[in-house]
Amino acid sequence: MKIEIKNTKKPIEYTKAISILEERIDKILNCNAKELIWILEHKSVYTAGSSYKKSEILDKSINLVNTNRGGKITYHGKGQLICYFVLNLNKRKKDIRKLISIIEKTIIETLEEYNVRSSADRKNIGIWVKKNNKRKKVAAIGIRVKKWIAYHGFSININVDLYKYNKIIPCGINSKNLINLKTVKKQNYKDMGNRLTKNFIRNLKNLVF
Repeated sequence: MKIEIKNTKKPIEYTKAISILEERIDKILNCNAKELIWILEHKSVYTAGSSYKKSEILDKSINLVNTNRGGKITYHGKGQLICYFVLNLNKRKKDIRKLISIIEKTIIETLEEYNVRSSADRKNIGIWVKKNNKRKKVAAIGIRVKKWIAYHGFSININVDLYKYNKIIPCGINSKNLINLKTVKKQNYKDMGNRLTKNFIRNLKNLVF
């Protein structure tokens, strides 16, 4: 199956990006568009998934965007790589758990290319690394499914302002358990979007019939 690859350099507003994803869903359902993988950054924003609780908002003054993705509250901003996708599971395996495993594998393999060891956690979805013998979360995953079209995506903290997370309980965990890749290993991560895309497309072959 052919997948369109987009890589947007200029930060984009969250609501605008979601609108584009939802338009793509309708087009795919009508057989008028390809599947999509989209690498981008967001302008500063707090978003709430379908399972968040108001008690997880520590600073009531923040502007919160409610979204239909799975998961809880998180923050997006400069220094965080976002990978959105719109995938037609009607033409693949209708297996959300398998898709999540593929995303986890993609992130882990990509970080290995930068000599960063990471792992998944069955209790707390996302990707974790070790720093000073402490496990810290470096990537988050949030998926929504509509008529077996899977969309939204995942994010990786490269050099995002972690102070922003102190205003919420991000993904239901303590903000002190978050980390940037630049803190784990200081190096150039500019090519990460391209490497993620390459690995994601390869691993998606395991989701076909």
